[in-house]
Amino acid sequence: MRDPASHEQATFWRDPALRNLELLHAHYVTHTFAPHTHEEFAIGVIEHGAERFAYRHATHVAPAGAIVVINPGEVHTGEAVLVDGWSYRMLYPAASLLGDAARHLAGRPHAIPFFPTPIIDDPPLAGMIQRLHVALQAGVAPLERESRLVWVLAQLVARHAAERPLWQPAPAVPEAVQRARDYLHAHSADAVTLAELAAHAGISPFHLLRTFHTVVGMAPHAYLTQVRVAQAKALLRGGQSVAQVAALTGFTDQSHLTRHFKRSVGVAPGRFARAAH
Repeated sequence: MRDPASHEQATFWRDPALRNLELLHAHYVTHTFAPHTHEEFAIGVIEHGAERFAYRHATHVAPAGAIVVINPGEVHTGEAVLVDGWSYRMLYPAASLLGDAARHLAGRPHAIPFFPTPIIDDPPLAGMIQRLHVALQAGVAPLERESRLVWVLAQLVARHAAERPLWQPAPAVPEAVQRARDYLHAHSADAVTLAELAAHAGISPFHLLRTFHTVVGMAPHAYLTQVRVAQAKALLRGGQSVAQVAALTGFTDQSHLTRHFKRSVGVAPGRFARAAH
């Protein structure tokens, strides 16, 4: 008989660019977590199965699709409910990251948020957390990593913290957005960061994300991808090879260019180049 534990898998890594954010993508069957704590928040989504855990003098069961949030310093455990185990994606953000999210939402200094319930039923937010985790595991560009993380943490605090800062209206700042757009055009092949872009625009990173989407209709990292695709089209028309174009426009490699090019244009860059000639 095959050992159920042989089906267990766990990938753990750290992102230095996001204040050493720790991440875990795992499937556990027989593994059980002894009572333990984290200095950081533990935030994640159950993808398959269900997890049972002890937390704050009670036993909880998180089913597939649920968001799990453990506050820093709280003792908790973890084990499978079903014989097939459970799969989940977890992030361990520093408390200061959640504090920043609350401060940006409130527009003033704010305490570190506290989440009163460890299991949250919020499918749209669960999807955002899962997509964030997948993007971080895929090693997307810095601008996308930072943008997705800032936005997800702000949504979590605004919707589920015990003391929810009011979502302050963010006036559109077209001139700041234009400065950001100009910067993205000028540095389209560079690894632009959200902090760098916000500093050039003259507003906070969170305000930039909100007002950029209001004015342009998409997030800064999505806009940067469109700039790169447009430049790739021009270079392909000029006779450059797909590999050369990928290197010149800031894409990681040829497959990265092809994936985004096809999403925007509808055909692969090679076919586009042949048609252009």
